[in-house]
Amino acid sequence: MSRRPSGRAGRIRSSLRLAAAAAVCSAVLGTSVQPAQAGSDRNPPPGTGLHQELRELVKRPDGPPGVIAVLRDGDHAEVYRAGVADVESGRPPRATDHMRIASVAKAFTGAVALGLVDRGRLHLDDTIGEVLPGQPAAWHRVTLRQLLHHTSGLPDYSASQGFFDIISEDPRHRFDSRHLLEFVADEDLEFRPGSRYQYSNSDNIAVALMAEAATGRRYESLLRELVYEPLGMDATSLPQGYRLPVPFLHGYQIDPEDGPVDVSEAFGASGAWAAGGIVSTPKDLTAFIRGYAGGALVSQRLRRQQFTFIPGALSQPPGPGRTEAGLAIYRYTTRCGAVYGHTGNTAGYTQLVAATADGRRSLTFSITTQTSLTNNPDLLARVREIQEDFVCALLHR
Repeated sequence: MSRRPSGRAGRIRSSLRLAAAAAVCSAVLGTSVQPAQAGSDRNPPPGTGLHQELRELVKRPDGPPGVIAVLRDGDHAEVYRAGVADVESGRPPRATDHMRIASVAKAFTGAVALGLVDRGRLHLDDTIGEVLPGQPAAWHRVTLRQLLHHTSGLPDYSASQGFFDIISEDPRHRFDSRHLLEFVADEDLEFRPGSRYQYSNSDNIAVALMAEAATGRRYESLLRELVYEPLGMDATSLPQGYRLPVPFLHGYQIDPEDGPVDVSEAFGASGAWAAGGIVSTPKDLTAFIRGYAGGALVSQRLRRQQFTFIPGALSQPPGPGRTEAGLAIYRYTTRCGAVYGHTGNTAGYTQLVAATADGRRSLTFSITTQTSLTNNPDLLARVREIQEDFVCALLHR
């Protein structure tokens, strides 16, 4: 195929290291600027128009080799796809292909934490000092609520020079996930807890550690008990290594000289863990967001607190329309209405999952390259326009 990677091995290895570094940089981007809402005067295209938008997306010189979107309304699901899951084989993407879901994993962390709050094992106003007394004293007044809202002020471990140096040198380095916060343990809070919003990977590591401390159980087991099993998800996992289960949707860095460089297994998951290490499929993500946004995993009392939103607070990368942050969930207000979910990006992948507040209608949208406000913002702008068209198609059914 014309998009098959080529070029010298040295350039490829360099591209892989740069991809890992780019994944870190995009994850820690500040969120003080709200991108303009795209396509406010556009009508939602028909189904054939949606297919055409995806075909045009993969044909862009900087576009992803593959894209897959799943629209579900009740028991009826429609799969839209373009391009390939793997440039070597040329096979199309499937809803059962595994992939890295990046920061969509933060919604899973929220599901675990809120599930434990409902069970009385944690409380939203529990502090790091009360639950994790071994963490730095300067962080002790931060609450679980602030961690879930990204208003904690915790310094982001993935922005630390020590972490960056390790992952840039060896993207497959095996971290001890439960000690990731030690990269910033000597740093004070970046601001007074609760005073402002700042997206931080450290928040979700701290949430997972609080969940483990409150239950005496591993976070991976809590995911299975509180999320996977209740929602019938059998293809989702939180690995430590760099291998992906087969079949998987290959992720690529688009190199100007070498074309698509496969970075699917170029880096390990241990350095992201609860902040972005989960591997899932479009099919499983559909089940997750329908249950999570629809309130199947938390009580109505707690859900009212979860759906307390901070205007202008972005997920990373920004999703369709205007964004507001709740407790481990975002509201995306498009020209056609609001949906609730999360986005994510890492080397090789950009993700969106969203659903209506009753969970009946949902969208999963996955492309096989990374984009963010700093990593190819032009591509991101187009992706957001297409995502908004899909949301409009979903809501107008």
